[in-house]
Amino acid sequence: MTSATVMELAYQGMKVTLLLATPLLLAALLVGLIVSLFQAATQINEMTLSFIPKILAVFAVLVIAGPWMLGVIQDFTRQLFASIPGLIG
Repeated sequence: MTSATVMELAYQGMKVTLLLATPLLLAALLVGLIVSLFQAATQINEMTLSFIPKILAVFAVLVIAGPWMLGVIQDFTRQLFASIPGLIG
């Protein structure tokens, strides 16, 4: 197992992590921006107002994109397990 192999595995792991986290983070970002605009327009200065909409948005994205996310992590895991014999010898 060379250092290039380790770096390739780390790169693939970070790529999968980024793919899985992006939809959830984008949903939280967009909902936070919308709530912030609403707070600025109505001059409501409550810091905890954005938590519930963000949680609901992340949950909705998780329900919608969950099967795709599960497929991505399953493919990565299968590929990783299939490559174990090649990594050892």
